[in-house]
Amino acid sequence: MSKPQIKKAVLAYSGGLDTSIILKWLIEEYGCEVIAFSADLGQGEELDGIPQKAKDTGASACHILDLREEFVRDFVFPMFRANAIYEGRYFLGTSIARPLISKAQMEIAASEGADAVSHGATGKGNDQVRFELAYYHFDPSVTVIAPWREWDLNSRTALEEYAKKHGIPVPTSKKSPWSSDRNLLHISFEGDILEDPWAEAPEHMYVLSVAPEEAPDQAEYVEIDFEKGDAVAVNGERLSPAKLLAKLNELGGKHGIGRVDLMENRFVGMKSRGVYETPGGTILEEAHRAVESITMDREVMHLRDSIISRYATMVYNGFWFAPERIALQAMIDQTQQTVNGKARVKLYKGHCRVVGRDSDTNSLFNVDFATFEADEVYNQADAEGFIKLNALRLRIAAMQREVKK
Repeated sequence: MSKPQIKKAVLAYSGGLDTSIILKWLIEEYGCEVIAFSADLGQGEELDGIPQKAKDTGASACHILDLREEFVRDFVFPMFRANAIYEGRYFLGTSIARPLISKAQMEIAASEGADAVSHGATGKGNDQVRFELAYYHFDPSVTVIAPWREWDLNSRTALEEYAKKHGIPVPTSKKSPWSSDRNLLHISFEGDILEDPWAEAPEHMYVLSVAPEEAPDQAEYVEIDFEKGDAVAVNGERLSPAKLLAKLNELGGKHGIGRVDLMENRFVGMKSRGVYETPGGTILEEAHRAVESITMDREVMHLRDSIISRYATMVYNGFWFAPERIALQAMIDQTQQTVNGKARVKLYKGHCRVVGRDSDTNSLFNVDFATFEADEVYNQADAEGFIKLNALRLRIAAMQREVKK
């Protein structure tokens, strides 16, 4: 199949070996101008030197956008209002970043007059789907170039030979031979020793958290305030969404919170082993659940909980901009109108546990009803009829069994 004629492409660029090779490969294979784009989602020092790397590799321009606040406010927080966790373990740290990266990439493509976009995701993973579903949401006519599905550089050796041939620096350190993806919500690890599902991840792999056994011997208590389901303050200090999550990462990492080692089911059909650090997200989910537990109506909570798995799968598979996810979000956000209050959590050697919850405005807890002591508001004799009515079908079934004996 002949290649499309491309004049200008915007590449989602990390500055690593793979996307540096892709940048050069796009210029060679398509004869097009390439603009590099990196989204600052909280990768820290990983962004250092990217503009120069892109320029040295042949990019005509390089955009680095600070999207940290938008990332947490408009993507992470809505997902946490749903308590979305994929397959019960994964906090969706990479999944939720891809729609925002794609959105910004398409905005740059429009402003630069580019007719193509490209990414470094492989043909085996979920990210290719997440990127491209979002691309087509914003521009159904855009040309998408996914080099891993086109080229014959199908081994690490082939990539390194290509890099050396084109003067692209090849990392010589074997300190971090695995693949990783970092943002304010998490850092993920895949590949290398992790491809053996029995092998324990090496301790020196972890970046955001200390080993639980090395965490302080003294527990630490943290209070988190919520308004309409979103965290707004830590220990009484109001913080912006990005700063709040960064603060929780610091606290959680110090106590070894948020390490997860799991086998997950990829959208494309295979199982994959991933190791994640999500210190702040783990605290946030625990505290959010606590405030919901005292402010949310039982049936509303059960209804919302019944769709968590479906919602999480939509995010995992890349359907962030799809109408079904947006419809569920509207319902979830409605359930959060009463989620106002605070939670107190205890951090200790890898564990985050709720020890208190309160709400001045929306508490549904009334000690006069729930107390084990004598009260004047609840007639315990009322329970007899309630139980008999709920047991009616069970009693009828039992009577029918007796008749048939």
